[in-house]
Amino acid sequence: MPRYRCAILDDYQKVALSVADWSKVSGDLDIKVFNAHLGGADKVIAALAEFDIVCAMRERTAFPRGVIEKLPQLKLLITTGLRNASIDTAAAKERGIVVCGTPSVGSPTSGIAIGLMLELTRRIGYENARMKAGVLWQTTIGMDLEGLTLGVLGLGKLGARTARIGQAFGMKVIAWSQNLTPEKCKEIGVGYVGKEDLFRQSDIITIHVVLSQRTRGLIGAKELGLMKPTAYIVNTSRGPRRISATSQSRTIALISRAWSKIFGLSSTVSPSASSIDEIDRLSAPSPREAERAERWSPRRCSAGSRARPR
Repeated sequence: MPRYRCAILDDYQKVALSVADWSKVSGDLDIKVFNAHLGGADKVIAALAEFDIVCAMRERTAFPRGVIEKLPQLKLLITTGLRNASIDTAAAKERGIVVCGTPSVGSPTSGIAIGLMLELTRRIGYENARMKAGVLWQTTIGMDLEGLTLGVLGLGKLGARTARIGQAFGMKVIAWSQNLTPEKCKEIGVGYVGKEDLFRQSDIITIHVVLSQRTRGLIGAKELGLMKPTAYIVNTSRGPRRISATSQSRTIALISRAWSKIFGLSSTVSPSASSIDEIDRLSAPSPREAERAERWSPRRCSAGSRARPR
């Protein structure tokens, strides 16, 4: 007879029970996997009120004081990874709840960031989906990462790793953060710039800073307005508010206006738009629009010859 109830949260991919060996504790635990996100605090409390152990998947479900204090049975709270800012550890300690984490293997964030850059510039996933849907020919024109400027916002372990991969692709890498020094940049072999220059010069900005009061809203309308109309932001840092909500809405309208003004394109959205789907529509131009954009771009080729679709 199991002695404890254990909840595994936010297993969207339905892999938690297969990627680890649970047999050693199966006799002691009654395990329930929650594949869907539980939702707000009230729903979390209702779902977990009778569980002794909770296994959290990173910051997918938050455990602030208000939630912890209403989970009377909770004795052990485990998080994947050794850092989880969404758990109020002080509140847990006061109630005698043990909080611990598991070490991760490798640094997948850098690979994900580079993968997103390749998708933005090459549209591999987009074209693959179209091909599988029965469309015979590609409609987008690929753009090389080589020669583009990569701006790294936060040059810690993950930022430095991403910078080195960018360099391997032939990108010029520059970096900035509040505590970054020219000496650190020199050590890693990237250019040191100020915040405004990072946004002005970069073709792609990749964000690698921890969410804190200091970094909350770090990117606002001013910074977005400094960016090239053709630039991208890749945000693989956990936490939703490094880019302010207001600025996200303004970004979509800004992108729309830039495409219309520079390329004479037809894609437009409402200034109040905030849907990611609307951004995706803007980043997938028609063949004619893509050809005009490619001809305009000063980085499409190095010897003046016309770039060919790839």
